[in-house]
Amino acid sequence: MSANPNSPNREYPLERTRNIGICAHIDAGKTTLTERILFYTGMIHKIGEVHDGAATTDWMEQEKERGITITSAAVTTKWKQLPGKDTVKLFENQDIRINIIDTPGHVDFTAEVERSLRVLDGAIFVLCGVAGVQPQSETVYRQAEKYGVPRIAFVNKMDRTGANFQRVVEDVRTKLGANAWPILIPIGAEDNLRGQIDVVNKKAVIFSDDDKFGSTYEVRELEGDQVDLANQAYDELVEELCNVDDEIGTMFLEEKPISVTDVKQALRRAVIGLKIIPMAGGSAFKNKGVQYLVDAVVDYLPGPLDIPAAQGQSADEDAVKIEARPDDGEKFVSLAFKLWSDKFVGKLVFFRVYSGCVKKGDVVYNPRTRKTERVGRLIQIQANQHKDIDCCYSGDIAAMVGIKNVTTGDTLAEDDYDILLEPPSFPEPVISMAVEPKAKGDQEKMAMALQRLSDEDPTFVVRTDEETGQTIIAGMGELHLEILRDRMLREFKVDTNAGAPQIAYRETLTKEADGEGKLVKQSGGRGQYGHVILKVFPSERGKGITVENKVVGGTIPKEYINACKSGVNEAMHNGIIAGYEVVDIHVDILDGSSHEVDSNENAFKMAAIFAVKDALKKAKCIMMEPIMAVEATTPEEYQGDIMGDINRRRGRITAIDSRNNMSIVKAEVPLAEMFGYSTTIRTLSSGRASYSMQPSHFDQVPQQIVDQIVEQRGGKKA
Repeated sequence: MSANPNSPNREYPLERTRNIGICAHIDAGKTTLTERILFYTGMIHKIGEVHDGAATTDWMEQEKERGITITSAAVTTKWKQLPGKDTVKLFENQDIRINIIDTPGHVDFTAEVERSLRVLDGAIFVLCGVAGVQPQSETVYRQAEKYGVPRIAFVNKMDRTGANFQRVVEDVRTKLGANAWPILIPIGAEDNLRGQIDVVNKKAVIFSDDDKFGSTYEVRELEGDQVDLANQAYDELVEELCNVDDEIGTMFLEEKPISVTDVKQALRRAVIGLKIIPMAGGSAFKNKGVQYLVDAVVDYLPGPLDIPAAQGQSADEDAVKIEARPDDGEKFVSLAFKLWSDKFVGKLVFFRVYSGCVKKGDVVYNPRTRKTERVGRLIQIQANQHKDIDCCYSGDIAAMVGIKNVTTGDTLAEDDYDILLEPPSFPEPVISMAVEPKAKGDQEKMAMALQRLSDEDPTFVVRTDEETGQTIIAGMGELHLEILRDRMLREFKVDTNAGAPQIAYRETLTKEADGEGKLVKQSGGRGQYGHVILKVFPSERGKGITVENKVVGGTIPKEYINACKSGVNEAMHNGIIAGYEVVDIHVDILDGSSHEVDSNENAFKMAAIFAVKDALKKAKCIMMEPIMAVEATTPEEYQGDIMGDINRRRGRITAIDSRNNMSIVKAEVPLAEMFGYSTTIRTLSSGRASYSMQPSHFDQVPQQIVDQIVEQRGGKKA
């Protein structure tokens, strides 16, 4: 890296840039927190509330109506740490640029969280002060772990009845296995929430109630039992830092004095090294504790220079690793992590620059397609507001217009620079339905709308059912598909009829088997000849389809091996029980024979399909169905009814907890049995119970249900 990685033209140097995401379980207060951060940083001059449909980052019509976040929204703001009396802040009086992505909490939009975390350097992990760690909190936490994203946890809603900061800290340690330590402890709770104890500086931050927006606060000396609480938390934090950070550990052993600055710098290193998660408490809605949380973001979360350089690989050779270092002078490398169709601008490509810089009018190269395209415009995104910029530097997140042939996860780089960055990975769809346009003439418009929407959303899959000719859409849940149909109507003016939701069943095998397939057609002139012998094996769950060529002696000529593999993959689209996709299977192509005149690619492809079908018939196939992890929260008097209902739905109860006179029933239930559950749970509990669910795994379908499914699809019972 050059001595100074910053271009002289950039407004904020790399060390003063933060790319953070705000992620959590649904309803923990992510969007409200984002709104407060934008207000206190001066980005907006009026606080918009989610329940009024006025939040900056919830700009889609569907988000305003439902009061939920559907698409991750990017905003850019700046923050200056104000010096406090006798307090230490690591970046005092420096302008820091903060790029924020507000992500959805609903499990149906988990892909938005996945792709955002892939390109972010740090995250604020929001938890509810009453509910603590909820199911989606665990999912988001695991996603952040997967991409190695340093986190700060914010315990929100400390003003609500039943809020308990210490219990949430314990929850994070036990349920998530996280090394969590308080750095901003709420003073008071529920109606008495007044401020925070700054553990590292040993000061009290008291927010004044006369200013309804919480912009004014006072830093005071600790008083009463706050002193003991702060001292204990400080000593425990320093002791833990000595365990995880060599530098401060050495100072402790050598009995050197440890200053507040030393503790802050050690905590910064520990957070960036994924060894500690600092925890802060407050209430975004009541405007208490947000400013010091942003100070903590600046102090402890990394800038692009603080984390390892992005690792890519050569587009030609997977084994050759290439680094994309955060340096404006290096070659341009970026990752396109999201596509969005804007009615005014056209196709927006959101991208994160890892190395170099890109200007308006530059030509960028896509190593996947091996094509170059010109950047028409560069846009800094403020939710749905667009601000044109001339240049985008390393570490920045922006959007470009003018790039057409691009998909989510593509690398965009300098011309002829063959580097591929790892794309984000996305879960498989679990639910599908047939759609058709209400007006006969809208078929083409619907096809275009579906194409656009599936380009934007990697978890939304569109296909045509070969048997019925229907258009099938598949996604992550009922809400996901409902929102997409709503968008088709509003954005593309296509009204659709939809069939009942269908489950994405899968088929797999339980034992290995041999298969043989032959295609022999002799007619006048050239015939068709292909002959394939193979063996199928069960694979571990989630492994997908793997095919290995074990042909020796050239019994199947080399040029036909790819055709055989293609035939194997095609055969997996339709299983032999009820025609569902076959998954988690390994195929060895062993032997076969060819004819010097009549053999061709198509013949071998067909022979491979026959061979797979032959093997599957002998391999004792089973059907698999998606199982959901369900968590129902109910007043204790309704617990028995709700558990009985879960059992009737073929559910398996895994745990029962109680908290604040509420029972939390955790269960694993087949998705097929969960349609309309929201109405049932409300009826059983007089509207007082709630639930959340997310995909857990695939499991075997009982035989009597298999028989029903086969009958519905026009087959015969086993």
